[in-house]
Amino acid sequence: MKVSFIGLGVMGYPMAGHLVQSGFEVTVYNRTTEKAQRWASEYDGRYAETVADCVKDADVVAVCVGNDDDVRQMTTSSTGALANMKRGAILIDHTTTSAILAEELGLAATAQGIEFIDAPVSGGQAGAENGVLTIMCGGNEDVFSTLQPVFNAYGRSSVLMGSVGQGQRAKMVNQVCIAGVLTGLSEGLILAQKSGLDIPALVDCLKNGAAGSWQMENRANTMAEDKFDFGFAIDWMIKDLGFCLDEAKRQGITLPLTQQSIERYQALSVQGEGRSDTSVLLKAVRSDSES
Repeated sequence: MKVSFIGLGVMGYPMAGHLVQSGFEVTVYNRTTEKAQRWASEYDGRYAETVADCVKDADVVAVCVGNDDDVRQMTTSSTGALANMKRGAILIDHTTTSAILAEELGLAATAQGIEFIDAPVSGGQAGAENGVLTIMCGGNEDVFSTLQPVFNAYGRSSVLMGSVGQGQRAKMVNQVCIAGVLTGLSEGLILAQKSGLDIPALVDCLKNGAAGSWQMENRANTMAEDKFDFGFAIDWMIKDLGFCLDEAKRQGITLPLTQQSIERYQALSVQGEGRSDTSVLLKAVRSDSES
């Protein structure tokens, strides 16, 4: 199976590497060619200087870029993947996007005789590097089954959530939950510090109980030390939570905690924290608690 991978950011770079290590013939494309060349040298793979050259012989094309417009440029534009892929091939979008874009891509792919699955991932940079991502999929069950060897290369879990678009909606729920957990964790840490509790001992005590979470186990100690440089930048979280609020509006509901979280992240970004990871929410919660 020949796999092409478009987008070599902090997620895509190791994901494409895991494909090579799993025995796939991999060709990559990145808008910064130097990074594609470095990847090809590191993993003994092939790089292409255009999307068309990257995807022309591929059985599977995976995309992991920044936002909806980036995905459109890489897929549905005149120089994008869909115009250059062979009929019967499969397009996977690992980017976190709107569900509307996923449905748009599904229709565009069908018109070209190409299968499509939206498959956003969770697990962050560490999950990508360690090949243990959670993959939330929307699409055809037979296509999902065909892709299991690909997903297994960089994922610990892949789940078909329903038709095209449902993968993105599952990722929205994931982001809503992360924002909520970080809000509660931030308030808890602030109370713990003010009360003079030993934070590492507290985390060891709580992480395996009902309050335990990935965020507590992996971020509580660093949050208490005011360290916020661990991969997933809040500017990306602002984008993701925007999708959540848009989807909620389409469903006729409101998400008050998510609205509060995005406003806090936006304020932090204005203050120069845009590249800090999502656990920097602590700073905004601390400021609110002291005012």
